[in-house]
Amino acid sequence: MSAWIRVAPATEIMPGDYASAEVGDAFVVVYNIGGEFFAIDDVCTHDGGGLAGGAVEDHQVICPRHGARFCLRTGRALTPPAYEPVRSYATRVADGYVEVAGE
Repeated sequence: MSAWIRVAPATEIMPGDYASAEVGDAFVVVYNIGGEFFAIDDVCTHDGGGLAGGAVEDHQVICPRHGARFCLRTGRALTPPAYEPVRSYATRVADGYVEVAGE
C-alpha cells in the first residue's frame, strides 16, 4: 500500500502552476492543468536537469535546458534528446491538500 505525501494546499497550486516536493528519494513536481493534478519526477532523463519551470503545453512539460518533452499523464519521453521516461505518480486531493502516492 502506498503512503500519500502532502505537497501543498490545492488552492495554492493555481491552474498552469506547479509545486515541488520530496517523495522518498526523489524530487517530484506537481502540475495543475485545468484543475487536474499530475506529478512526475523533476528530472530530465536526457541530462539530469530539472523540469520544474519548463513551459507546459497540452499536458506536456518542455525541459528548459534542451527542449525534450514529457507527457504529464504518463511520464513518457515524447521528443529527443530524451528517450527514457520519467516516473509519474498518482495524485489526489484529500482534506484540501494535493497528495502524491509515495512508497
